[in-house]
Amino acid sequence: MKSSYSSRRAFLRSGIIVGTSAVTGLSFAVTAEPEKKEEEVAPPEDLMREHGVLKRVLLVYGEVLRRMDAKQDFPPEALADAAGIIRSFIEDYHEKLEEDFLFPRFEKAHQLVDLVRVLRDQHQAGRRVTDVTMRLANWGSLKNASERVRLADSMRQFIRMYNPHEAREDTVLFPAFHKIVTPHEFDALGEDFEKKENELFGEDGFEKMVDKVAGIEKRLGIYDLSQFTPA
Repeated sequence: MKSSYSSRRAFLRSGIIVGTSAVTGLSFAVTAEPEKKEEEVAPPEDLMREHGVLKRVLLVYGEVLRRMDAKQDFPPEALADAAGIIRSFIEDYHEKLEEDFLFPRFEKAHQLVDLVRVLRDQHQAGRRVTDVTMRLANWGSLKNASERVRLADSMRQFIRMYNPHEAREDTVLFPAFHKIVTPHEFDALGEDFEKKENELFGEDGFEKMVDKVAGIEKRLGIYDLSQFTPA
């Protein structure tokens, strides 16, 4: 491991390397390749970045719902892939980090206990809803009127719950986290997060997920950000 955080948890800053030369006994400065230094990003901020992936999938769900309501076609495999990202990256990884490393510490410190209880319950509810979305995201279900309705309901329920869910974590839970752990424990979490990510996704797991979401957005025609700018 290169540092307490992975390369994706670092920003690069340029530096100048000063050297000397023994030629004719003279010393002089030379400019070399920029030195790469790492600026550490705190674990809560890392979790917020992963919420960005979640938010983009919620936008995919919203586009699929728009097309369903307008009786327009869409590739169901794109929806299946989006739900797969929710399952693998959000529920099995991101939420497990919260459940294993954050929630127990808040409960031990008797801080935000009621919020943590609701967040944990919503994680479980979200997994049940994702089960439905993954099962029905196919051509056969789209052709069945009742299953089509269930599929739409599952996405609406997920969006309705996770918009306030992630907002509450970003504005209340994550900012409070550094207050209930020691600086050493806070820093060590970066190691734990990185180890888990590498186990599940290999190197640059976050970037891989962002690329996958971008691919889905392109298939649905919602990748170009400028299209959302009001005229």
